[in-house]
Amino acid sequence: MNKHWIKLLVAVVLEVIWVIGLAHSYDVWTWSGTILAILACNYFLITATQYLPTGTAYAVFVGLGAAGAVISEILFFGEPVHFLKLLFIILLLVGVIGLKLVTDQEEKKAEVEEGHE
Repeated sequence: MNKHWIKLLVAVVLEVIWVIGLAHSYDVWTWSGTILAILACNYFLITATQYLPTGTAYAVFVGLGAAGAVISEILFFGEPVHFLKLLFIILLLVGVIGLKLVTDQEEKKAEVEEGHE
């Protein structure tokens, strides 16, 4: 995993924070933290997509962000747990992992082809 994928993961964590902040902010400090998380999240997402395939990066960002938000609501805020909800989160995560693996294989193939020219 290179630094651009790490930037994307940082953006995902910040996305989960600001999504939760939108639902649970109640004063100037919590709203300030939410706004700061939105700005930092967008910065990391934009800088990561300058080097990663945009479609894949955005799909990973949205998928992990959605899964993270749902899991956080379950763990920290008493959201009800349903079998189908967990099944669909797992399905979402399988898709995200698949996109990441396919992208890594394409990047390695491109590097090999560039080396042979």
